[in-house]
Amino acid sequence: MAITESLDCDLVFYTNPMSRGRIVRWMLEEVGSDYRQVLLDYDTQMKADDYLAINPMGKVPALVHRGQVVTECAAICAYLADAFSDAGLAPEPKDRAAYYRWLFFAAGPLEAAVMDRVLQANVSRDQERMVGYGTYEQTVSAIAGAVSANDYVAGDRFSAADVYVGSHLMWGMEFGSIPRRAEFESYVARLIERPALVAAKAIDDALAAQTGQG
Repeated sequence: MAITESLDCDLVFYTNPMSRGRIVRWMLEEVGSDYRQVLLDYDTQMKADDYLAINPMGKVPALVHRGQVVTECAAICAYLADAFSDAGLAPEPKDRAAYYRWLFFAAGPLEAAVMDRVLQANVSRDQERMVGYGTYEQTVSAIAGAVSANDYVAGDRFSAADVYVGSHLMWGMEFGSIPRRAEFESYVARLIERPALVAAKAIDDALAAQTGQG
């Protein structure tokens, strides 16, 4: 795998080193295909018309592969696992129940519960039925059960779902939005030494330092 400057590269990654793009960077390193990166700043380039034509939300990351646009980290992880199936980052279709379940649980209930907590958006008992996560405590316990049932969230093999779920837990524990439960610590310990994660972190840390964001 290598970052290329070639305009002919059919895999283009739009990101900022201090963003959720770090999740996709890890996934790209796991996939092992050459890609071209386009670094965007928050205040101007993400809101420029040419980028809004790719992602009208004006956010990163985004991926363009052979003319097809994919946004949203969970979707990008799932897409890359299928587009580069030789990397073995998705279970066989018949075995994908847990893979899809926890990948999108992290993208939906987990992220919503964590962000509401960070933003101090209080959900009353009467409102719990209206939100997909119910309560923060229920959500955290559910994901704790998922990552402790097997070595990896979709079974006994690492998959794209672990890139996404693992990233949420690592960041959450680092910044205090997710508790340092034993289940999470054990799970993350199985991920942090993966060469692809080490390589991805080194790239983004260096870019953050270069752009004065580190």
